[in-house]
Amino acid sequence: MSDPTRTYLDFERPLAELEAKIEELESLAGDDAPDTAEETARLRHKANEQLASLYSKLDPWRKTLVARHPERPHFRDYRKALIEDFEEMCGDRRFSEDAAIVGGLGRFRGRSVVVIGHEKGHDTETRIKHNFGMARPEGYRKAIRLMDLAEKFDLPVLTFVDTAGAYPGLGAEERGQSEAIARSTERCLTLGTPLISTITGEGGSGGAVALASANTVMMLEHSIYSVISPEGCASILWNDSTRSKDAAVAMKITAPDLLSMKIVDEVVPEPVGGAHRHAQATMTAVGNAIEKHLGQLEQMDSRALRLQRRERFLAIGRTLPGA
Repeated sequence: MSDPTRTYLDFERPLAELEAKIEELESLAGDDAPDTAEETARLRHKANEQLASLYSKLDPWRKTLVARHPERPHFRDYRKALIEDFEEMCGDRRFSEDAAIVGGLGRFRGRSVVVIGHEKGHDTETRIKHNFGMARPEGYRKAIRLMDLAEKFDLPVLTFVDTAGAYPGLGAEERGQSEAIARSTERCLTLGTPLISTITGEGGSGGAVALASANTVMMLEHSIYSVISPEGCASILWNDSTRSKDAAVAMKITAPDLLSMKIVDEVVPEPVGGAHRHAQATMTAVGNAIEKHLGQLEQMDSRALRLQRRERFLAIGRTLPGA
């Protein structure tokens, strides 16, 4: 059966019409209606072809929309799929708990790990609870606390990044938002155990870098990673947020661009139609990529891990494509 509750993006409207027709035909099956199997199969084949065509030529703005898709797997989904025996740790021991960043101890395919990630929520109630994945200072200080714990017990750290950026509210600024982000970034860079970061949706600004200053940075095929949102960039450059499509192209925020500039180390392919249509397959692919890189990093001692991480980030921008 087709999924009648699926959310469609604007560019997917022709596909939505086809899948609605398929749903209608499937609902008629067995209700004394003429046999619809042949017509359903024809429409399904056409829908699959159209889906493949749409996702084979996504421009940067459409990739931005896909990266923000509300049905895309979030941290809670990756945690359930990849991490066993998870024990969440809450609070920064200074101010409060921040549900925008979730973290704790668990087992990844037999290895004890510390896992940290942005959580956006999946419905109105949880999105409000998790503040749409936009962390306050206490969220980043909780991440630092978890990384300290990882180093103390010699545990690898896995981070999952999906945030539009750190929360810009007055309270967050009063409690030292920029300092907390800087300290979290610093802790990533000085960590003496393997650190692997995966950008699963939006990698926005310092709010993303604070968890993504890793030995290995991966991103999903239709994720984005940028210093500012396309809308914010357009507002600053042209005083016109409607030019966000132009900004998305100019900023080179997509996986192929970032891979060519060596800002990310690997792009994890998504199934046709994006991670939101095939969540389990996507999460399995991410797990396989993490396992591969973790096996390599575990051969390095703490000094080598810090040096590799330092050299990785210092190398960004030294040589650019076409330079």
